Amino acid sequence: MLDDSVRRAQALFDLQPQAPCVVQREPAFTEKTAAAHYSTPAPDGSRPGTFWAPLPGPVFKILNMRTLTYHEAIPGHHYQLALIQEMQDLPRFRRDRIFGANSANAEGWALYAEQLATEHGWYEGDIPGLLGQLDAELFRAQRLVADTGLHAMRWTRQQAIDYGIPPHEVDRYTVIPGQACSYKIGQLKFLELRAKARAALGDRFDLKQFHNTVLRAGVVPLSVLETIVDDWIATTLAPAARPA
Repeated sequence: MLDDSVRRAQALFDLQPQAPCVVQREPAFTEKTAAAHYSTPAPDGSRPGTFWAPLPGPVFKILNMRTLTYHEAIPGHHYQLALIQEMQDLPRFRRDRIFGANSANAEGWALYAEQLATEHGWYEGDIPGLLGQLDAELFRAQRLVADTGLHAMRWTRQQAIDYGIPPHEVDRYTVIPGQACSYKIGQLKFLELRAKARAALGDRFDLKQFHNTVLRAGVVPLSVLETIVDDWIATTLAPAARPA
């Protein structure tokens, strides 16, 4: 599946990390409670980017695996985080993300990557995979309610569970206020900036160049990302950027 994602992504991206990405099963001692996640490659190239997939059973949510792959690996976290690590023109503290991952940007990009796959027909001929994608969208909507319910409406843990959120997910949103909301806020910002650029540039809008711009920015606050995209729009529209 990863090879297929790399092939498809060539139509959407100029920038792609040099480091490979692999899929590994989550180790047994953490598998029962772990969520699917991504770890960046080793800077020296000794370890690839890794999509860790927990498969504790006895029920396996196979329908969701394709969408999870787009989120955690290609063109999601791997295409953003591994690329940042390889960009030598960024300061070291930004390449290593020493101030944290900035959930709204990093997770927003991963949700945006999921939507790219849907928009560009990556589920064509795969009805089970598309059902998994729709199920993921439903879950993201549910957890927005649970996140705000717990922290704004003073829900109890049991209320969130009764709303349909698994207990381990409720515990996650309890200890990280606003995290579930940050995913969607970030995704909406990427979509907003893309629509803004497309409207401003018209026929000169190039999706690959938009992706170049937001990926080269690294994981920055969304307000900074918007400034960077605005600057790219202005530069593209500048007389010097127009062909003679």
